[in-house]
Amino acid sequence: MKSDIRVCSAWRDAHDRPVYTLSASCPECGADAENSAPAPFDPNDPHGEYRRSLKRRYR
Repeated sequence: MKSDIRVCSAWRDAHDRPVYTLSASCPECGADAENSAPAPFDPNDPHGEYRRSLKRRYR
């Protein structure tokens, strides 16, 4: 899942705070913009199978 809101990939070096944008590059420094949202889950989660089975059981 991708978010429309992106953050400057070099904000720690080039800016004093995160710079958010909707474009593919930062409007202030021109660096690439990356997805600002974390993944909703970790595909390598060792306990994900158990969590999903519990969720199905209690529905």
